[in-house]
Amino acid sequence: MRAGWPVARAGQVVGLLGGSFDPAHGGHVHLSKVALRRFGLDQLWWLVSPANPLKDAGPAPLDARLAQARAEMAHPMVTVTDLETKLGTRYTAETIAALQERYRGVRFVWLMGADNLAQFHRWKAADEIMARVPVGVMARPETRMAARQSRTARIYRAARLPDAAAGLLAAGPAPRWCFVNMPMRPDSSTALRQAGAWAAKEDRSNAE
Repeated sequence: MRAGWPVARAGQVVGLLGGSFDPAHGGHVHLSKVALRRFGLDQLWWLVSPANPLKDAGPAPLDARLAQARAEMAHPMVTVTDLETKLGTRYTAETIAALQERYRGVRFVWLMGADNLAQFHRWKAADEIMARVPVGVMARPETRMAARQSRTARIYRAARLPDAAAGLLAAGPAPRWCFVNMPMRPDSSTALRQAGAWAAKEDRSNAE
């Protein structure tokens, strides 16, 4: 990285996985490795967000979440970043627009779990996100049916690629999306916090 900015060349396919990562865990790692392979990504960037606009409670301090994410995700094709903080963006649509402006010619793919697709219509400028980048959706425990029957899935039914064509997701213009089935893991940031397995949770009052 150059001065904290990851490097990508025009023509490369870069997956973007956003979230609070509070904390990062094996499920995030598993999803990332599957996404790299199934969607034919050249790189994958974790976007550790300052805060999640859809959550009431603030996350643990950003530095703690970044450190945990980097310790958890050790892969040569995956970079853990605080790009939303550097860009000064709060919402996904703003982040994608800013990255497309900064990294001209790079083909970005937005990645998310099926649980996020089920409530994607609540995201700010969701239609803009779908219009800007292809979207790769990864199966999550107990969310497959809700995701497939979601408002977004119905609206963009004609733009969906079959699972078998996942490797072609970035090869065409948005809107296009693909739901990928994969072996699932039960890891959950919420469960880790509730079980007391995330030490930095004690410092979250400093981030609110």
